[in-house]
Amino acid sequence: MNTAKRLLLIVAGAVLMAFNLNTFVHAGGLLPGGFTGVTLLIMECLNRFGAVVIPFSPVLFLLNAVPAFIGFRSIGKWFSLYSCLVIVLTGLFTDFMPVMFIEAIQLHDTLLAAVFGGILNAGGISLCLHAGATSGGTDFIAIFISEKYQKDAWNYIFAGNLVILVIAACLFTLDIALYSIIFQFTTTIGLGIFYRGYQQMTLFVITAKGDDIYNYIREKTNHGATAFTGTGYYKKSDRVMLYSVVGANEVDSLVSGIKKIDSGAFINVIKTEQLGGHFYRRPRN
Repeated sequence: MNTAKRLLLIVAGAVLMAFNLNTFVHAGGLLPGGFTGVTLLIMECLNRFGAVVIPFSPVLFLLNAVPAFIGFRSIGKWFSLYSCLVIVLTGLFTDFMPVMFIEAIQLHDTLLAAVFGGILNAGGISLCLHAGATSGGTDFIAIFISEKYQKDAWNYIFAGNLVILVIAACLFTLDIALYSIIFQFTTTIGLGIFYRGYQQMTLFVITAKGDDIYNYIREKTNHGATAFTGTGYYKKSDRVMLYSVVGANEVDSLVSGIKKIDSGAFINVIKTEQLGGHFYRRPRN
């Protein structure tokens, strides 16, 4: 992906997230997940209990400083730099977005703000993910733990978000916490639809051209495959079944390419719910 396209996606994603924070999130008094939610919680606590009003971006930058450093040292230089750009732009756009854009949406229904805010938030984050970056904060931590220790850290991140919501419920009202759960749930569902880079799919390919198709899968994805030999009873001929796990975002192009190699190939694609063992992941750059 060229640099201009990545930057365009990052700017668009940051604008969407900032617009969402100033409209849907603000209108519903919601708390997004991650460090963005922590930032809003700190700002609200200072405002309510200390009558101190502070801008959004300095708190966001301060909270993301350590995770960004970890990402730069352990995950990938350019991946982390682009993610830092997302953080900076989101903070600045949130603080300095023109009022005319903010006033474009005026909601008085918290449920609508939670649902459509979650969808918009998912859209903004997915644009950044497609650009090879994240929205920062807990994403840095989750990716670092997942890649270094081969553990799924998203459950810990979810637990951290629950702690934030419990604090919000205790300090303010239970309504805010419950509507924020709807917001975060909608965001999660939306990300599953808009971005599939973290999902894996299993390919079962029954073909007479096993070597050619395996070489194609290997060349395009760097993933391996396991071959099982058998007999196709429909035509009473020898067949090979290739078993391979690939990224969900690679499936469409692979299926198209396999069909060009063997138009008679039988292809079954199954969603992989849990994966153990070595699975190749492209380096982050």
